[in-house]
Amino acid sequence: MLNECESKIKKLIKNLKFNETKCFLSGESDSLNIYLEIHAGAGGTESQDWANMLRRMYLKWFDKKKFHYQIISEHKGEEAGIKSCTLKVSGEYLYGLMKKESGVHRLVRISPFDSGARRHTSFASIWVYPVVDDSIEIIIDDKDLRIDTYRSSGAGGQHVNTTDSAVRITHLPTKIVVQCQNERSQHKNKETCFKMLRSRLYENEINKREEETKKSVEEKTDIGWGHQIRSYVLQPYQLVKDLRNKTESTNPTAVLNGELDEFIESGVTNT
Repeated sequence: MLNECESKIKKLIKNLKFNETKCFLSGESDSLNIYLEIHAGAGGTESQDWANMLRRMYLKWFDKKKFHYQIISEHKGEEAGIKSCTLKVSGEYLYGLMKKESGVHRLVRISPFDSGARRHTSFASIWVYPVVDDSIEIIIDDKDLRIDTYRSSGAGGQHVNTTDSAVRITHLPTKIVVQCQNERSQHKNKETCFKMLRSRLYENEINKREEETKKSVEEKTDIGWGHQIRSYVLQPYQLVKDLRNKTESTNPTAVLNGELDEFIESGVTNT
């Protein structure tokens, strides 16, 4: 009974702290749902595997918080992992909680793909932007768009492999690119792309007004050395460290299994 009470108290304190964090989320778009983009950096299979590990980490955190998510698009690596992936995630105050996760994430480990068992450093970028509510008017001029269709990659059956159902839209003035391939219908994929584009353009306007957010976006343009916001070191020692607010954990296994609350909360409270 004592152990059970102690467990419940720890859970209660954890929930209380998380609810306290929400008190800081008063921004214009903090309450919105999000699109989460993951991109592997240079380095081939190593970085692609790291991108997949990051996706798994966030999915486990979403599961713990009972947030709902769906894969909008995915490009798998040749040998392992993913080159890129876009998720749509729904939950309470998600953009406010997740916006500080945008940036380059660095991994140091003994490579499972290196027969010499040498230590490798890999990079992947995370980009979080809000899902725009339909009540927010975003004007998109057709002449500013380039729309491409192509065949979907990966699993999906015969239909996916034989029709140009996937859609990519480029907004020429801002160079913003969105793509979707999760539906069999080209029309549905195009509709999803337009929603994503509206969200990206909305976030672009927010970034113009918020210099700190704009700086954060600029920092993650290069997926490599000198731009990382967080390091995950598995060898020669065990440490996850956020380089902006100095939050640390000596249990990277737990962090990679979705124990992200400490880093999420620090990102919010140290804004």
